[in-house]
Amino acid sequence: MSELEEFREAKDEFMKYHPQSPLLPEQQEAFTALSYYPENPALRLEVEVKPFEQPERVQMMTSTGDIQTYLKWGKFPFEVDGQPAELVIFRDMHGGYFLPFQDMTSGDETYGAGRYLEPRPLRNGRFLVDFNYAYNPYCAYNEMWSCPIPPKENRLKVPIRAGEKNFELASH
Repeated sequence: MSELEEFREAKDEFMKYHPQSPLLPEQQEAFTALSYYPENPALRLEVEVKPFEQPERVQMMTSTGDIQTYLKWGKFPFEVDGQPAELVIFRDMHGGYFLPFQDMTSGDETYGAGRYLEPRPLRNGRFLVDFNYAYNPYCAYNEMWSCPIPPKENRLKVPIRAGEKNFELASH
């Protein structure tokens, strides 16, 4: 079993059985597994991130109308099936890296408000951005959760067919 398959199996188990699962009890009872795209090695990227000279604090609206503050940290160009794209990486107030995005699958094959990733810093300004680990925010499962909405600059004009797909038992 690959590392990705193990990760997905552990997430399914968390969603089904864990008391901190975002699923409501009746959803947990009916839950079998999340839906994913097949692993796509072409969307496991090692990218060079260009940090912004003066990272700025930005406010992201959430699904419940709240505001969350992030640091607009850096950006990176990449290609999807030969098409150019660019995304901005943010830092949360605890120092973690955060990559919220929407793509051409959003609202159809994947959650309409977008998906998230946590890019992993490597060395020499490089990051691992593995879209196979792209996941739905908790508000995709239960509208009581408050989730940051990806900002305009992270709304891609290309499809990212990797990671988690739409959730079938959504409570909305």
